[in-house]
Amino acid sequence: MTGNRHSMPQDLPHRLDVIRSIEDAVRSEMEAHIERRNLWMPDDLGSADRELDEGRDEDLRLLRQRARGLPASVRVAVALNLLTEEGLPHFHRLIATHFPEGSAWREWNNMWTAEEDRHGCALRDYVRDARLFHMRVFEQEQYDYIAAGFDPEWEQDPYRLLAYTSLQERATQYAHANTGRLARDHEPTLQRVLAHLAGDESRHYQFYRSIFGVLLASDPDRALVSLLKVVVSFAMPGHAIGDFEAMSDVVARQGIFGTAQFHEIVVELLDYWKIGNMTGLGDDGARAQERLMKMPSRLERMIKAQEAKHEPRDFRFGFIGDETIRI
Repeated sequence: MTGNRHSMPQDLPHRLDVIRSIEDAVRSEMEAHIERRNLWMPDDLGSADRELDEGRDEDLRLLRQRARGLPASVRVAVALNLLTEEGLPHFHRLIATHFPEGSAWREWNNMWTAEEDRHGCALRDYVRDARLFHMRVFEQEQYDYIAAGFDPEWEQDPYRLLAYTSLQERATQYAHANTGRLARDHEPTLQRVLAHLAGDESRHYQFYRSIFGVLLASDPDRALVSLLKVVVSFAMPGHAIGDFEAMSDVVARQGIFGTAQFHEIVVELLDYWKIGNMTGLGDDGARAQERLMKMPSRLERMIKAQEAKHEPRDFRFGFIGDETIRI
């Protein structure tokens, strides 16, 4: 990594030619995605059309009563999940940078953005209805995050973007599903909302995983080098969130998403893409392949080191009223 996030690969024209050359695969995967998706709408999860005299006021009262029983750590996880989803404009921009109007890539990006946009809407509707946060405090955090921008050190490499989305969509699925699992016994409505989000993330993951597989077959050496750069420096989106490090620590300590879950994703993708079986590579590709195949062991050592150093820690967040969380 050069450290200059505004630099770009010298071979960028070649990479863009490859990206354009696999548009047929993009269109095919997009059609398969449309076939398997469940195009729900946020209102399906908690209708605003229901009249008060039909019991919506009582439903809301019961929802808020149940939500008061949610552990503070689960509230923090919901906050991080929602902030991450509300960062969608950053990702639309990053994906749109290299793809011209009329391309299959642009069509996918627009559809993917429309689907992802429902996530922030649905989760935001829930937290307002449930009175889960001090909303003014939370909204300030959200505003600051969006205003700060999201400019990862990808050197404008479209290969790294696609490698990142493959990993990140799976990681977001973990985050939503595991948060829902912890919420289920306290507030099943939240689990239902998060299950819908996790289902979408699973389908988006299938798309990006398949497309990066096509990229690996089309330009293996460059794709492997880009994949390695993403894996060794992976972080969930949201580094510009004010409380990001503390919130990430909470969700890791709760088993929602951390190094252990990332290890599972890396192992899964190395196996799916058959990275260890790739042959005919140049020197750069072979070196990247070797390092990638060592990543699971490296992550296992990191997990053991984290477990050995683990000590309870106190956390406080203004959006949940400065309640002390000790984990």
